[in-house]
Amino acid sequence: MAEDGTDSEVLEVWIDQQLCTGDGLCVQYAPEVFEFDVDGLAYVKDAAGELKQSDGARVGVPANLRLDVIDSAKDCPGNCIHVARAADGVLVAGPDA
Repeated sequence: MAEDGTDSEVLEVWIDQQLCTGDGLCVQYAPEVFEFDVDGLAYVKDAAGELKQSDGARVGVPANLRLDVIDSAKDCPGNCIHVARAADGVLVAGPDA
């Protein structure tokens, strides 16, 4: 089990675009989950690669990318990435975790 206790947990991630600085660390960490749009801000995308642009849109975190997504939330200069357990909504990474 990982130190953060997320080994068997299903996680969701979302980005607060109001705080996004467009730095791109998240896209570097997990390009399968994060992508820039034409506005220069990062957004989450689902397993099919569809960008989710509505406020607070959440996507599931693939099991093999959990640590990359958590690291992106921890290292994000805009503190705009939120990662929570899908089952109960408890934040595991991000500014309010």
